[in-house]
Amino acid sequence: MKRNKKGNNVKKRWILQTKRGDFRGIGERFGVSPVAVRCMMNRGVSTEKDFDEYLNASYDSISSPWLLKDMEQAVEIVVHNRNRMAAIASDFDCDGIFSAFILKKGLEACGIESRIFTPDRVAEGYGLNQRIVDEAVDAGVGFLITCDNGIAAKEEIRYAKERGMAVIVTDHHEVQGEVPEADAVIDQKQADCPYPFKGLCGAGVAFQFIGALYERLGIPAVRREELLVYAAIATVADVMELQGENRILVKEGLRRLKMTDNTGLRALLEVQGLIEKEIHAYHIGFVIGPCFNAAGRIDTVEKAFALLEESDYAEALALAGELKDINDTRKEMTKQAAEQAYEVLEKSGKVQDPVQIVLLPDCHESLVGIVAGRIKERYHHPVIVFTSVGDGLVKGSGRSIESYHMFDRLMECQDLMVRFGGHKMAAGMTLREDRLPELERRLNENAGLSEEEFMPVLDIDVALPIGHISERLIADLSVMEPFGNGNPKPVFAEQHFRLLRAIKRGKNQNVLILKVANASGTVMDAVCFNDIEGMEALICDEWGAEELKKLYAGKENRIDLGLAYYPAVDEYGGRRTLQIIITDFCRIQ
Repeated sequence: MKRNKKGNNVKKRWILQTKRGDFRGIGERFGVSPVAVRCMMNRGVSTEKDFDEYLNASYDSISSPWLLKDMEQAVEIVVHNRNRMAAIASDFDCDGIFSAFILKKGLEACGIESRIFTPDRVAEGYGLNQRIVDEAVDAGVGFLITCDNGIAAKEEIRYAKERGMAVIVTDHHEVQGEVPEADAVIDQKQADCPYPFKGLCGAGVAFQFIGALYERLGIPAVRREELLVYAAIATVADVMELQGENRILVKEGLRRLKMTDNTGLRALLEVQGLIEKEIHAYHIGFVIGPCFNAAGRIDTVEKAFALLEESDYAEALALAGELKDINDTRKEMTKQAAEQAYEVLEKSGKVQDPVQIVLLPDCHESLVGIVAGRIKERYHHPVIVFTSVGDGLVKGSGRSIESYHMFDRLMECQDLMVRFGGHKMAAGMTLREDRLPELERRLNENAGLSEEEFMPVLDIDVALPIGHISERLIADLSVMEPFGNGNPKPVFAEQHFRLLRAIKRGKNQNVLILKVANASGTVMDAVCFNDIEGMEALICDEWGAEELKKLYAGKENRIDLGLAYYPAVDEYGGRRTLQIIITDFCRIQ
């Protein structure tokens, strides 16, 4: 296959999955099509028990919170101090916001007053700090609970203990050496933690903590279900793998989101035009979650908490509109910073470096992680974007590819860091700017990556001619939801399509509507939402600009593309028609 290098995305290597199994027999047992069964097998679902859990796992399947190491001690601390106010030491991203809100609502149901403390992203950076500890002590707080942070805050926790507070850590990040000397440390990533599922985000851990607390205090278990919506939003927004317990949390949370009694969330759904729509994980990851993240990035996280706490709908609508506007501003700032980063990489000749290090001195520090993600999508290399933060320091955020464990590689450079933390696919760090060349040298010399690993793989579930698409198949595939990281939407492919006509639509002409026909003569609409420029460049390079003009004029042309796609139903004007959503395209040689 051949694909032009122009456009927004790096060339992908298509790999057809070839797992074997009794697709028809399993499909008959579970009431789904053999195609859907094959897609599930491609996601590691193999035994009959696996299929039963994947298709029928419910909220009751989540492990007992008491399996988390130190849960007993943590609950005892809260119960012993229930007549005193609690400090919740949170973070400024979506996971930090919702894990804090889960703790606040949960403690409130237990009759415990609490106050949320967050760091200033620019002035203080991530996690617990001495200022938060001092303010909590001055406020008369009796004990402190971290959420979505704390596992690396050894000095700050020692300071909190010296100031007389009991400290409970709830976190999900990787452990760096010794765990902090807190009274209880709840983090499933601890080597001796028996909790069977290691993929919970900070809000998932907070959700389990409140579950144990409710159980100890005799609060009905159904009350914890009210918190599922918040755990689901955080799980998707923090890009956790939608497998096992995460998939259950998100599935159950999404089901409840449309019926949520949280006034602020309902207002945000309305402002984003989602009230009448079926809400999927996609909407959390790309519409709802970014609004909360943006508040903590370029404004104040207090606005996000204010929206979640608001009970007056008119006020909530105003706050939701504000968050949307903040996120729109963040999008534009990100676009400009990403364009600058691409230019820096191209001019410096570092595009081919195994690990791409980019310094954008004037970039808003809250955006470096998003920009790193954009660069990774374009070039498919591990990347860390830094910005200057004064006093000779730079702050960076990294995003990785599947074959590169960013946290492990950075641990090897820990001596260069003022501060850092993260996991396999992402990390954040602060270091002196004069140490940046040494970090770049070490990471690139020890990257251990081959050229093949810089070409992303697109797994094709089934080579499926479009003539086999039906509404029944689409309904069968929907049982695999929620889709996202770790449970991707199925991808099908067919090798030869004639493109009959094309038209661009959308506010920015960023949606391409094609009429396509396969080798058997089946005609169907195809929609392309991204890399239209790349498709046009490929057509011009392979068949000439004149053939592209013919395509847009609806005239016969010589274009012949292979398409990877996902089937969908288009509902318009009371009519339902089958269509395909293009995932990728190439020329089949």
